[in-house]
Amino acid sequence: MGKIIGIDLGTTNSSAAIMDGAQPRVIATPEGQPSVPSVFAVDADGKHLVGAQAARQAEHNPGGTVQATKRPIGRNFHSTSIDRTRE
Repeated sequence: MGKIIGIDLGTTNSSAAIMDGAQPRVIATPEGQPSVPSVFAVDADGKHLVGAQAARQAEHNPGGTVQATKRPIGRNFHSTSIDRTRE
């Protein structure tokens, strides 16, 4: 059997698992967490941040932070629902 990975792209948190024999095994973060916040950011220096690191700085950098990215997936870029995410 080939390698199998499952991804749960959640609105708040995301996680991934692989098949380890007959059982799935969640891939933990380097810190040992089973999931990561679904947050992406670009800081003042242009550095890309993801997960907990991006979530920690979101309050101080709202313009450079993207949260709940799952909501617009599959929508037309020029739709009303996408326009509301830019407010």
